[in-house]
Amino acid sequence: MKHYLTVSDIESLPDWVDEAIALKKDPYQFEGLGKRKTICLLFFNNSLRTRLSTQKAAMQLGLDVMIMNFGNEGWALEYGDGTIMDQGTSEHIKEAAQVVSEYADIVAIRAFAGLVDKEKDESEEVITGFANYATIPVVNMESSVGHPLQALADAITLKENEIKIRPKVVLSWAPHPKALPHAVANSFVEMMRMQDADFVITHPKGYELNPRLTQGCQIEYDQNKALEGADFVYVKNWSSYSDYGKVLSKDTDWTITEKKLGHAKFMHCLPVRRNMIVEDAVLDGKQSLVVQQAKNRVFSAQIVLKKLLENI
Repeated sequence: MKHYLTVSDIESLPDWVDEAIALKKDPYQFEGLGKRKTICLLFFNNSLRTRLSTQKAAMQLGLDVMIMNFGNEGWALEYGDGTIMDQGTSEHIKEAAQVVSEYADIVAIRAFAGLVDKEKDESEEVITGFANYATIPVVNMESSVGHPLQALADAITLKENEIKIRPKVVLSWAPHPKALPHAVANSFVEMMRMQDADFVITHPKGYELNPRLTQGCQIEYDQNKALEGADFVYVKNWSSYSDYGKVLSKDTDWTITEKKLGHAKFMHCLPVRRNMIVEDAVLDGKQSLVVQQAKNRVFSAQIVLKKLLENI
């Protein structure tokens, strides 16, 4: 594995999940792998779990960690070929990626979608630019269209709470006051396509995800029907894909309640809007897995970094 950019870079999801669960029992067993090596974490957008979990994962592998909030500390980057740089950008991705490669052994990047230009977002210019021009492995800490570290943590969480061989897993849209990216939902769908599960996506009409990702998936527009018999309910808001980046509805009838959840386990990537995405009683109840998911972010990052280090 040269980079970890999407869920498709996972060679064997069951094997990776089992390795991550074993790693949790002895997080420092591969501490020597990162000795005298450095990871650079570049944040073009804010973070809590991603920053802290990736840093902790790196430290448990013996890596030194450098962090830069690129959005307000770095030069504005240019990504186009042949551009006459006489406007607002000061440095080209070609030089920036190569220079970072001289300072670190791995670079991890977080850069969100702008939700204005679909074509630009789907080109993944930041992640793709670094992958094209860096001479070191690149890790996706959430990009315009994917969050593969979160999806791997979700797979670990599903496995740890598995109660039957083929569980029913529901991905449900929920209301939010702002337009949010599709990255978490996209990667969750990609991950679930690798699982042996009864997988259902539910959302209001107009909130269909990229049809290339959901092709063959069961989509149900009636949330209550979708939730019937669910073992896990993963809740996330996303903006419209067809009417790109738009909030078409804030229908609070889609908020997850104890009654809707039934006996299912509740999952969410965090941060979460209480009493809009989900009511307090669910988040504070015994069926909530959100903190466990957050903990597993350490080990999804650590298994990825371990595999990259083994190939350096």
